[in-house]
Amino acid sequence: MIRHTIRTATLACTLLGATALTASAQETLTVGANIGNVPWEFQDEAGDFTGFEIDLVNAVAERLGAEVEIVNIPFNGLFSAVQSGRIDIATSSITITDERLESVSFAQPYYDSDQSLTVAEGGPASLEEMEGMTVGVDTGSTGDMWATEHTGDYGFADIRRYEGLAPAMLDLSAGRIDGYISDIPALLYYVKDKPALKVVQRIATGEKYSMMFAKDAPLATEVNDVLTALKEEGVMAELHETWFGTAPDDGTSTVTVLPMPTLD
Repeated sequence: MIRHTIRTATLACTLLGATALTASAQETLTVGANIGNVPWEFQDEAGDFTGFEIDLVNAVAERLGAEVEIVNIPFNGLFSAVQSGRIDIATSSITITDERLESVSFAQPYYDSDQSLTVAEGGPASLEEMEGMTVGVDTGSTGDMWATEHTGDYGFADIRRYEGLAPAMLDLSAGRIDGYISDIPALLYYVKDKPALKVVQRIATGEKYSMMFAKDAPLATEVNDVLTALKEEGVMAELHETWFGTAPDDGTSTVTVLPMPTLD
């Protein structure tokens, strides 16, 4: 079984430059994740890290003969952490974008997603009803980018930024924000046993998630090859069914082998 260790976001300086090494040269892969990002990475009742991406990164590390050390880092801090070499891999339902590819590398995608609008019971039924209201987002996320870009289109009065799902949901339930824009799979998972909250609109953005690495890190290519094997062997499909209760759709990046993303 892969060993998990909870650490703070401040790592020893001896980890600097670790991303220049291949997995075969490392006994432990340091993985940064925004813990609390259900169902991708969160803590169970025993305090252990769990989730779709936790299972996935463990499967990848096992194929590479390495252990995993999970580091809890707020989403917006993952980018500088992986660029500086403080962590080897970042994983937190991170969307591949051309802007991000200018400064980091990604392995092939493994999940297709969109954004969504979640509200409390009795709240607005759509984005069109959000005029003059306050919307919440995760700092630096694609939901943050989308809401910022479309503020004028929907007349948001304010955008309130959060470090993770839990504090945003507390404010939404308390009426301190009127809606929350974030990745739809996480919200569908979160609200399924919370009748006072509801995902009222899918926001089509065509996003794809993957693990993030320092720019041109050799580890990115190694992980990409492992993801290919996990897709071909049906492991990715099994993980999807475990966490979402259904098999992934044919043609999605969860089951389709794809090239590593590039700017070319």
